[in-house]
Amino acid sequence: MISITTKSPYAVAALTELARSPDQPIPVGEIARRREIPAQFLEQLVATLRRGGVLRSQRGVKGGYTLARAADEITVLEVVELLDGPLAAEGDDVFADSTTAARAVLAATTIADCLAREQEAAGGPMYYI
Repeated sequence: MISITTKSPYAVAALTELARSPDQPIPVGEIARRREIPAQFLEQLVATLRRGGVLRSQRGVKGGYTLARAADEITVLEVVELLDGPLAAEGDDVFADSTTAARAVLAATTIADCLAREQEAAGGPMYYI
């Protein structure tokens, strides 16, 4: 059965924000402000993502977090399974099929894809009257 909590969408949003400036460390508070994520909640997510090898931290005045790998190498499935546990298809019914389909979509979607979607949505056509 699929069980994705609010952790995963928040984490994907934070990683997408970091993908906007891949070489510049961004403090958790700044990511939280930009993405309207509760800072304390984001701190917990970031710690898990760092331990999972998705993020790298830098201490100091110019400290913060950066992606540990390129955005096109981090899948949404990896993030979901780090934060919410494995998405396993159990049984042989429509729910197992839906879990398998969800896994395929999440595995095929990277943080770079999420950034591209955001940029495309933000750069949509403008209509003037």
